[in-house]
Amino acid sequence: MAIKEDIERGNDTVLESAAVSLLQEENDMADKEDGYTDQTSSKASLWMVYFSTFVAVCGSFEFGSCAGYSSPTQTAIRTDLSLSLAEYSVFGSILTFGAMIGAITSGPITDFIGWKGAMRTATGFCVGGWLAIYFAKGALLLDVGRLATGYGMGVFSYVVPVFIAEIAPKNLRGALTTINQLMICTGVSVAFIIGTVLTWRALALTVLLFGLFFIPESPRWLAKIGREKEFEAAVQDLHGKDTNISKEADEIRDYIETLERLPKAKMMDLFQRRYLNSVIIGVGLMVFQQFGGINGICFYVSNIFETAGFSAAVGTIIYAILQVVITGLNTTVIDKAGRKPLLLVSSTGLVLGCIISGDHNLALDAVPILAVTGILIYISAFSAGMGAVPWVIMSEIFPINIKGAAGSLATLVNWFGAWAVSYTFNFLMSWSAYGTFILYAAINAGAILFVVTLVPETKGKTLEQIQAAINA
Repeated sequence: MAIKEDIERGNDTVLESAAVSLLQEENDMADKEDGYTDQTSSKASLWMVYFSTFVAVCGSFEFGSCAGYSSPTQTAIRTDLSLSLAEYSVFGSILTFGAMIGAITSGPITDFIGWKGAMRTATGFCVGGWLAIYFAKGALLLDVGRLATGYGMGVFSYVVPVFIAEIAPKNLRGALTTINQLMICTGVSVAFIIGTVLTWRALALTVLLFGLFFIPESPRWLAKIGREKEFEAAVQDLHGKDTNISKEADEIRDYIETLERLPKAKMMDLFQRRYLNSVIIGVGLMVFQQFGGINGICFYVSNIFETAGFSAAVGTIIYAILQVVITGLNTTVIDKAGRKPLLLVSSTGLVLGCIISGDHNLALDAVPILAVTGILIYISAFSAGMGAVPWVIMSEIFPINIKGAAGSLATLVNWFGAWAVSYTFNFLMSWSAYGTFILYAAINAGAILFVVTLVPETKGKTLEQIQAAINA
C-alpha cells in the first residue's frame, strides 16, 4: 500500500513538474512573439484594478487602526471602565490571539467562499467588534470586541495582499500589493495620532463593506471552482472591455486544470518535496520579519525617546510619518528595483539600526541623538522592504491548490512571531538591553543570508511563471 502511494505521489510530482515547465515555456515563447508585458491595453482600462485595490486596502487600514488603537486610548479606557493594568493588558494582547485564529481559518474560508466572501466575513467581525468596544461597560464586552477585531485583522492580513496579487497585472503587482502595507502603517499612525476618534475607522469599514459589492472576484478562484462565465467576466472587468483577454484566460485555465488533477492539499501536504521551496520561502520571510524585533522596537520607542531627552510625542509622530512616507515610496520602486534588492537593503539597515540602538546607555552618555537615530534608522529600514515585501512575495509564490493552507500557515507564523516578540521583549530587556538588540541584529543578519540564498526575484513575472520556477 505504501509503495502504491509513493508511486502515485511520484506520478503527481512528474505531472506537475512537466505541466508547469511546459506552461512556462509557452509563456516565454508567447512573450517573445508579441512583446507581451501584460494584457492591459491602456491606463483607462485599469480603473477596475485600482478601484478593487482601493476597496481591499480599506481592510488594511482597518487592520492598522485595530493595531494602533490600544496605545493612545489606555488612560481613557482604564479611567472610564475602572480597569486594572492587568485587565487592560488582556485587552491589548487578546487582539493577537484573535488574529492567530483568523490566520488559521482564512485559508479554508477563501477556498470555500472566495476572497470577497472572506473580506465580507472579516468586515463583519470588525464591525461587531468595534460596536462591542463602543458599548462596553466592563472588561468582558471590551475583550470580546477586541478579540473579534483581532479575528478580522488575521483574515485581512492574508486575504488582502493575495487578492490584490491575483487581480493585478504583473507590471503593477508589486506596487499595488505594497499599498496593503502602506495602508496598515497609515491606519496605525492615524489611530495613534488621533486617538479615540472613530470617524476614520467607520469610513474605512463603510467603503469596504459597500465596495465589495462592486468589485470582481479573483479570476483564479472562479476558474478553480468552475464558474466559467463569471471567470471570463472578471478577467474582462479587470483589463477593460476592449482588451483581448483570450491569452491570459487560457493561461489561467491551463494552470488551474493542471493543479486540479492533483490531490487537494492539506496542511501536512505542504511539507512534500514539490511544495517545500515555496513554503520555506513564504514562512521563512515571515519568521525574519517578526523575530527581527519590530514589535519589541515599537513598544520601546517612547521609552528610548524619553531617556534620550527627546520628546516622546514628537518622536512618535516622526516615527509614524517615516513609516508612511517610506512605505509609500516603496510602491513606486518595487516593480522597478525588484523584491530582493529591497529586502537586502532593508535587512542591512535593520542590522545597523539594532547595533546603534543596542548600546543605548553608552550612546546616551556620549551623544544622546544616536539612540534616537538608531530607532529611526530601524523603522526606516523596516518600512523600506521587510515590512511590505514578505507579504508581496507570500502572495505570489504559492500554487493555487495549496494557497489556502500555505497562506494560513505563513500568516499564523507571522502572528505567532508578533506575539512572541511582544511577550519576551521586556524579559530580554531586563536581562540585557545590549544583548537584546544584538540578538535582533543577528536575526536580521540571518535574513540577509536567507534572502541571498533562497528568495527568488519575482518582478515582472506572472504568478504562473513564478510558481512554475519555484516548484519545478
